[in-house]
Amino acid sequence: MDKDFVERQKAAKDAKAALLEKMKAKQNDPAAKARREEHAALVAAREEREAAKRAQRKLEEEERQAALAAERAAAAEEAERAAVSERDKLIAKALEDQAAQKAKRDARYAARQSRKG
Repeated sequence: MDKDFVERQKAAKDAKAALLEKMKAKQNDPAAKARREEHAALVAAREEREAAKRAQRKLEEEERQAALAAERAAAAEEAERAAVSERDKLIAKALEDQAAQKAKRDARYAARQSRKG
């Protein structure tokens, strides 16, 4: 029984050594090295494309924000103009009302003067 255990240990040790040799051979294999380099180049190209996409999205977002800010500024300016226009209309209406009141007052005064004199 002890002999069987020793044989299994030796077989496991040999299998590990064979696996290690296989991995070392694979590491030194020129084809594997070429595949790793090709993979690294693909990864670098993918990262470069993703960085370009991120930069493009950032640029588009900045343009969208600028357009939104310009739109808001235009809306604020239009609101300002509308407020000024409304204020001017109210002032003109008040002046009109004052002129009408003065005309009525002058007419009453003239009527009173004509009755007196």
